Amino acid sequence: MAKNLFVGSLPFTITEDTLGQLFAGVGQVQSVAIIKDKYTGSSRGFGFVEMVTEEDAKTAIEKLNGYNLEGRNIVVKEALPKPTYTNGRGSGDRRGGFGGRGGGSRRY
Repeated sequence: MAKNLFVGSLPFTITEDTLGQLFAGVGQVQSVAIIKDKYTGSSRGFGFVEMVTEEDAKTAIEKLNGYNLEGRNIVVKEALPKPTYTNGRGSGDRRGGFGGRGGGSRRY
C-alpha cells in the first residue's frame, strides 16, 4: 500500500522531477507534488512524495531526513492524513462567532 510523505524545507528552485529522482534513489516513487502559491505559482517550500510501499517510505525517511539539497537540510516525515469535514465548516461542533451565547436579542 502506498505511503505519503511530507517533504519540507525544500529549495524554492527545486522541481518535481528532481525531487522524484532523489526519492527514486531509495525506493519506488508513485507520485510527487510540490505545493505552489495559488497566486504567484511559485513553490511554497514543501511538498509530498508518495512511495509505493511502506518499506520504501521508511527507507526514504531514514536516508533523506536532514539530507542537504541545494544548501537546505530537508525534512522528510510521514504525512498527516487530510482532515475530514462533514459540513464544510470544520468539525461541526462550534457555535459561531458569539461563543454560543445567542447574541441578537439583548436590550440595553
